[in-house]
Amino acid sequence: MSKEEAFAPAIVEAPLDRQRLFVRYFVGFLIDLVVLNLFAEYSEKVVVDTFTTSLLAAVLLQLLLQLTIAFEHRVMAYFSTKPGAMMKFLKYFCAWLVLFGSKFLILEALSFAFGDNVQFHGIWHGVITLIVVIIVMLAAEELVVRIYRRLGRGS
Repeated sequence: MSKEEAFAPAIVEAPLDRQRLFVRYFVGFLIDLVVLNLFAEYSEKVVVDTFTTSLLAAVLLQLLLQLTIAFEHRVMAYFSTKPGAMMKFLKYFCAWLVLFGSKFLILEALSFAFGDNVQFHGIWHGVITLIVVIIVMLAAEELVVRIYRRLGRGS
């Protein structure tokens, strides 16, 4: 019996796709929660009144980010089927427009859902601060994914 088998449960089942998807989004949500709270604690440009509010805001952020990414992929797929240099330009321009413009919608959704309990201050009424927070969230998620994949390659 190998060392791994000694610590494994008697019956080990491979996770289902739904389980993998749940873990992926749950980990993304937890990363968003940590990043949002670190910004709220260490930056005067991000204000979140309570941990409960940050928990709910992280859920909303994860949902809106996933919707934005799905929409951006649909836009890219649409323009990828069209030939020509102009379509290639439009593909990337529209993808950028969706990704950038969505931050205004996300900020408005946070404002609608939480009012003054969640605030982003700074340039363009906090949009730039929100973009920085989201970039850090996505970078942290990517870092965790890369570590996870490296661990799966074995030693």
